[in-house]
Amino acid sequence: MIKQAIIGKLLLGALTASIIVVGSLPAQAGEVGKRVENQQDRIAAGVKDGQMTFGEYKQTETDLDRINAQRKADLQANGGKLTSAERSQLNHELNNNSERIYFDKHNRRKQK
Repeated sequence: MIKQAIIGKLLLGALTASIIVVGSLPAQAGEVGKRVENQQDRIAAGVKDGQMTFGEYKQTETDLDRINAQRKADLQANGGKLTSAERSQLNHELNNNSERIYFDKHNRRKQK
């Protein structure tokens, strides 16, 4: 019981830090930036509700951090804008991550 509370607080702290990082990115977030934020909210909800295990949280959050780092690099390389190819690639990766979040939240694995 205490272990679960501690893990929950650690996860919430990590999610808060991730959201702060996203908030400091360039203004040209557009569709991709909104999707990143939406997926972080979905992950946070899965952790809060106990639908995602720590391993599932860690993997999906790591994948999302990697996608967001690529987005940030693409924005910096192109003067704050994404090319059509970059936007398409990021959306493809976000689609895959979204499916993983859905699976992880609905696979009947729960936090212990």
